[in-house]
Amino acid sequence: MKDLWLGIDTSNYTTSLALVDGDGEVLCNQKQLLPVEAGAVGLRQSDAVFAHVRQMPALMETVTGPLRQGILRGVGVSVRPRNHEGSYMPCFLAGEATASGAAAAAGVPLYRFSHQCGHLMAAIAGAGAPELLTRRFAAFHVSGGTTELLIAQYGREGFSAQIAGGTLDLNAGQVIDRVGTMLGFPFPCGRFMQEEALRNTRKVPTRKIACRDGFVNLSGVVNLAEKLYRDTADRALTAAFVLNTLAGALEAMSAYALTLTDGPVLYAGGVMSNLQIRQRIESLFPALFAPAEFSSDNAVGIALLARRAG
Repeated sequence: MKDLWLGIDTSNYTTSLALVDGDGEVLCNQKQLLPVEAGAVGLRQSDAVFAHVRQMPALMETVTGPLRQGILRGVGVSVRPRNHEGSYMPCFLAGEATASGAAAAAGVPLYRFSHQCGHLMAAIAGAGAPELLTRRFAAFHVSGGTTELLIAQYGREGFSAQIAGGTLDLNAGQVIDRVGTMLGFPFPCGRFMQEEALRNTRKVPTRKIACRDGFVNLSGVVNLAEKLYRDTADRALTAAFVLNTLAGALEAMSAYALTLTDGPVLYAGGVMSNLQIRQRIESLFPALFAPAEFSSDNAVGIALLARRAG
């Protein structure tokens, strides 16, 4: 029978479970977005914890079949946003409670990692780049909660990651969601903004984002997008402007990243599943991207980290 490792991740956006075998093959990758009221941008932590508790039992049932195909050897779980002392969000308590119970019931080890470490591992696996596990590398973690340029290195407890750049105000995902909800899209807005931007046929205004030593400011993009939409009433043009402007900011940050380490650069996080941003970065830099299902919040990286720690 196969050796199996279960991964659990409860972010502020998604409840997710994954199961991998001893070869690192993903046998199960289940996730469910947290419910958000129309017009709202995200959830309060107390509501996120409650939603995870409600959604977890049904998701756990989806892995019972695959679990019968092998022997569970360990459980991994994300317990904090980043791999730094003091990093904390209550939403991860729901996953840790479930993982602790599952590991205790099965009599197997419990491995605790950060949400960010899970993203990096999932991106490495999805991009087919195991060589990054043997050296320092530059990586971007770009999502609703994070926009960071990292110099990272793998270890048994996940990744040590030094922040070398990022945003000084809003995260890229926050920009997308704030403009997206203004345009009437449901939260999270990334998929809808991408679809709308692809409909655009007009010339997109350009706005260069200054990058100083790897850091940028993104809050102004929201104000510019609001003005553009007021002036044009064109949702597709506004969506394309936002994504193009964020791509430009990441382009500038990527150029800086390549002054710090040898390429290629790894791109992780939900925003990096955006087609327009990915195509622009790939045309300019040595870049590693994961498939969309491994870029957005998921537990695959957590399960793979548990497998390597076991």
